[in-house]
Amino acid sequence: MPSINISNYQQQKKTPQKEAGGGLFELLNKDISFGNGQLPDKKKEAFYNELGTLIQSGIDIKTALELTASSYTNAKDVALFEAIQKEVVAGNSLSETLKSNEKFSSYEYYSVRIGEETGRLAEVLTELGKYFKSKISQRRKIVGAITYPLLVLSTSFAAIFFMIKFVVPMFADVFKRFGGKLPYITSLIVSFSDWFDRYIYLILLLIIALMAFYFFSKKTVWFKKWSSLTLLRVPIVGDILKKIYLARFANTMRLLTGTNTPLLQALGMVKQMITFYPIEQSLTLAEKDILMGSSLSTTLAKHEFYPVKFIQMIKIAEEVNKLEYFFEQLSNQYTEEVEYKTNAISGLLEPLIIIFLGLAVGVILIAMYLPMFQMSNSF
Repeated sequence: MPSINISNYQQQKKTPQKEAGGGLFELLNKDISFGNGQLPDKKKEAFYNELGTLIQSGIDIKTALELTASSYTNAKDVALFEAIQKEVVAGNSLSETLKSNEKFSSYEYYSVRIGEETGRLAEVLTELGKYFKSKISQRRKIVGAITYPLLVLSTSFAAIFFMIKFVVPMFADVFKRFGGKLPYITSLIVSFSDWFDRYIYLILLLIIALMAFYFFSKKTVWFKKWSSLTLLRVPIVGDILKKIYLARFANTMRLLTGTNTPLLQALGMVKQMITFYPIEQSLTLAEKDILMGSSLSTTLAKHEFYPVKFIQMIKIAEEVNKLEYFFEQLSNQYTEEVEYKTNAISGLLEPLIIIFLGLAVGVILIAMYLPMFQMSNSF
C-alpha cells in the first residue's frame, strides 16, 4: 500500500479550501438542497472520494475520517464530520453512523454496509463518489440548458406584468377623459387590465395556496402517482423526464451490481433512492416476481415505462452476466440523449421567447396608441 504523510496531506487539503472560499465561482458551483435536510451532492461527492482514496491508500478509517474532517473550514461541515469520526472511534460502524444521521440517505447506508460486509469499503466509497459526480453533472447540464430560456421567459412575463399593471391603467385614465368608443383591441386590453388589477390579490393567494398544497401533498402516494403520470403525458417534457429517470436507474444499478450486491437488495435500494412513482411501483412488483423465479428483464417488460430497447439490453446483460457494463452503457446513452434534447429545446426556445415578448409588448403598445392616432386624424 502507498504511504501518505498525514501532516502534509492535511496542509495540502486545507490550502485549496481557503482559496476557494468565496466569490462568484463558488456561488455558481454551489449545489442547493431544497428542503430535504441532506448534505448537498457536491459535498457528498468530495467526502466519499476523499475517504475512499485514503482508505485505499492503507490509512485506517478513524484516521481517514479525522483527515477528512480537518479538510473542511465551514463550521457546520466540520461539526458534522467530527461527529461522524467520534461515533466511529466510539465503536460504531461507518454505515450505522450514516444511518443515524439525517444528512445521509438510506441508500448510502446500505451501500456502505455492503462495502463493510464484503471488505470492499474503499471501492464502494469511490463508486459512491462517482455516482454523485455523475448525478451533479447530469443536473448541471440540464439546468445549464434551460436557465437562459427560463430567465428570458421570466423577464418577458415581468415586462408584460409591468405594462398591464402600471402602463395600461395610465392610458385608460386618459381615454376616459376624452370619451368616445375605443378600438376593439384597446378595449380588450383595458378590460383585462381592470380585471387583473381587481383580482391580483386573489391570484396571489391562489398561487400561495397551490404551493402550500404541493408542499403538504408531494410525499403522498396519490400525488406522486398523479403528478408523475401527468408529467409523462406532456409532449417533449414527458420524454425527457422518462430518460432522466432511466439514466438514474441505470447509473444506480451500475454502482450496486459493480459491488456484487444481491439483485433483490439492489432493487430495494434503488426504490429508496429514486422516488419516482412508475419506478417505485415497477420495482415493488419486480421484487415479488424475482422471488417467484422471474428475471429482471421479464418483470420490467410488464411495465410501459421501460422502453423495449432498455429491456433488451438488460436481457442481454443477464445472458452474458455483465449487468454492470450494460447498465453503464444505458446510463451514458440516456444521459447523452437528455443533454442533446435539452440543448436543442433551449436553442429553439430562445428565439421563440424573444419573438413572444416582442409581439406581446408590441400589441400592447399599438393598442394604447391606436386611439390617439384616431383622435389626431379627427382634427
